[in-house]
Amino acid sequence: MGNWKTNYRVSDLSDTQKLEMICKKCSRLVYINKATICTAKGREQLYLDEIEKRARCKARGCKGQMRMAMVRMDEMSGFTGGLA
Repeated sequence: MGNWKTNYRVSDLSDTQKLEMICKKCSRLVYINKATICTAKGREQLYLDEIEKRARCKARGCKGQMRMAMVRMDEMSGFTGGLA
């Protein structure tokens, strides 16, 4: 049993779904989507954890390991609490 990255393949993502990649070394933030991942042949059949393991930061001189997070724009909402 694993987490969501081991359960989903790149081909399972919708065309509008964004993934957030954050460098563990320099904290560089990059947003990617299905089209960006599938630029190399055969990547659409890889699981998301395999993509995360292969991802390296492209910032100058960094080459740090990246951490993947799913972005859900439709479920995000502002803080609705307050003083009563």
